[in-house]
Amino acid sequence: MTRVGVWLIGARGSVATTAVLGALAVRSGAAGRTGCVTERPEFAGARLPGIGDLVFGGHDVSETGLRESAERLAGAGVLSAHLPPALADGLDRTERGLRRGLDDVCGGVRRGDVDRLEADLREFSEREALERVVVVDLSSTEPRPGAYAEHTDADALEAALDTGTARIPASSAYAYAALRAGCAFVEFTPNTGPRLPALARLADRSGVPWAGSDGKTGETLVKSALAPMFAARALHVRSWSSVNLLGGGDGATLADPANAESKLASKARGLEHMLGHGPDGPLHIDYVPDLGDAKVAWDHVSFEGFLGARMSLQFTWSGYDSALAAPLVLDLARLAAHAHRQGRSGPLPELAFFFKDPVGTREHGLAEQWRALTSWCAAPVEEAE
Repeated sequence: MTRVGVWLIGARGSVATTAVLGALAVRSGAAGRTGCVTERPEFAGARLPGIGDLVFGGHDVSETGLRESAERLAGAGVLSAHLPPALADGLDRTERGLRRGLDDVCGGVRRGDVDRLEADLREFSEREALERVVVVDLSSTEPRPGAYAEHTDADALEAALDTGTARIPASSAYAYAALRAGCAFVEFTPNTGPRLPALARLADRSGVPWAGSDGKTGETLVKSALAPMFAARALHVRSWSSVNLLGGGDGATLADPANAESKLASKARGLEHMLGHGPDGPLHIDYVPDLGDAKVAWDHVSFEGFLGARMSLQFTWSGYDSALAAPLVLDLARLAAHAHRQGRSGPLPELAFFFKDPVGTREHGLAEQWRALTSWCAAPVEEAE
């Protein structure tokens, strides 16, 4: 299989570092493939690019190198301590291919900004002799953008870029560059990315597929399995209260209410669809620095059964988000490359299984999403001419 490039936005962050090191470990035989969905037998016939065929690059504004980031994660217990030194050469090789990202877009995104990002992607593809490139956004959660003409009108967007006044979030600037470079795009965060109508039309014109948004790694994964159960058994959920405790950089980012707004909306949206109504109950995200790279979620579900009997369910989820998310990044890169090879363009609803707020579908139930994903991958492979 020809090699596929994976360009990571936020390439020195915890999830990206874990994904890169994980791919290196799998390739060298230093680690197994636990957590990699696309390694299940249901995907064997799809001829997906192998994990060993993935080549990594990316953008970031952080000065912390991949090796240092990996050592920090090992110290926090996310990674086995022997892996960063054993795979240091591979981390350094990837580090040399990383490029400076966008520092500040508050004053408006300029044509030169997106041209530079696009040039970095094209240079990566040519330098590594890649069949295709998939861009995955793993950057910090952004505040929700306001409404501007350049968000809905492609011509207005081009004009605003020319004058340096394009009021688009950084994630959408990266998505614009990726689409212009002919790269598939995965919005793994709740950021706007390619969701702007002007960019969705650009994806169609460019013949590029994209998927998103907001990777489903922990508490929402459990909700997407449990909520359909209540609906199927005709049990009325009166309230569903959730408390999320986060440490690390993600927790610090979400401590800002403006940044947390899009994450909270993404987490809440699916529950109403699955239950058929919006239950009462608060949804909290709180920053606890002491947790480091761990996250803890506690949920209390109050439901009503036959003859009005009141009952409840509680669960606690505790885990390392980087270790949960990183294999999904590898899965999505392989699947997006597969879709691109088939000539798909626009949203990929078949990948809803991986997201809290999936594009192209209103289906949020985990079992239904799994059937859609595996049915697509079981279909005969047709490559675009």
